[in-house]
Amino acid sequence: MDTRQDSLRRDLEATVQARKELGKEYESELLDSFLSRLDARLDARVERRVSERLGPADGYGHPDGAGRPYGRPGYGRRSHRSGIRLPIVSMVLGIPLSAISGSVAGFWGLLVCWGGIVGVNVSASLAERVEEKRRPAEPRSDWD
Repeated sequence: MDTRQDSLRRDLEATVQARKELGKEYESELLDSFLSRLDARLDARVERRVSERLGPADGYGHPDGAGRPYGRPGYGRRSHRSGIRLPIVSMVLGIPLSAISGSVAGFWGLLVCWGGIVGVNVSASLAERVEEKRRPAEPRSDWD
């Protein structure tokens, strides 16, 4: 059994023990206290699951959008398909850039052009990996 479930069990046992010691006149207060703690745990669990499915309101983890730069709704948020957009755009733009740089500067122009395209793609890929590592770890149970 998980430690969070153990703590819930301990809370329940403590409530039952307190009810035995204090008598029936405090039963409703003790139950209300236990149920409010249980409700808080369930609310936190539901909120976590909803935020997992919907994602944060902005790309910075602020549910109210307070950290969103320039007030743009999706700024900074990455979808599961956004990792493929930059390479596709790079290839599409690489064709005319190759023609221009090749006609103006020859082989060295092509080398600089494609070196820049590769550099942008590599840095974007590394930034995405760092962002994935910074995400918080999954909780050990559903009672967080």
